[in-house]
Amino acid sequence: MTTLQDVIDIASRERFLTVVSTVRADATVQSSLVNAGVLPHPIGGTEVVGFVTYGKAKLANLRARPQLSVTFRSGWEWATVEGRAELIGPDDPHPDIDAEGLRLLLRQVFTAAGGTHDDWDGYDRAMAEQRRTAVLFAPTRIYSN
Repeated sequence: MTTLQDVIDIASRERFLTVVSTVRADATVQSSLVNAGVLPHPIGGTEVVGFVTYGKAKLANLRARPQLSVTFRSGWEWATVEGRAELIGPDDPHPDIDAEGLRLLLRQVFTAAGGTHDDWDGYDRAMAEQRRTAVLFAPTRIYSN
């Protein structure tokens, strides 16, 4: 049985790059490449997969149809995690997460996905200006080769 630790092991070898797939309104699949990691949920503390995004297509898909999957790979080894997205951002507020909590959450997702930064104030400004959103999801299914 594939675990989130197995996912982390594979993901860490390729800088946490993953293909995220969402469902469009016409039931076709929309995929893109993002960095994602595993982190504790900011409210309950359970392990979730998370990435940071912005823009119309992916967020519109996830708001209407929250099902998604991410597939990490390293060489010929891969692992997929499926779940239902929870969005937390300036356009998707969470009742228990204020602006400061969102700022810290975006940093936490970024670092869980292997990110580092020399200018956290600049990072915070860019995230706010771009209206970035954290996408979190608890695994409903994990599988690999």
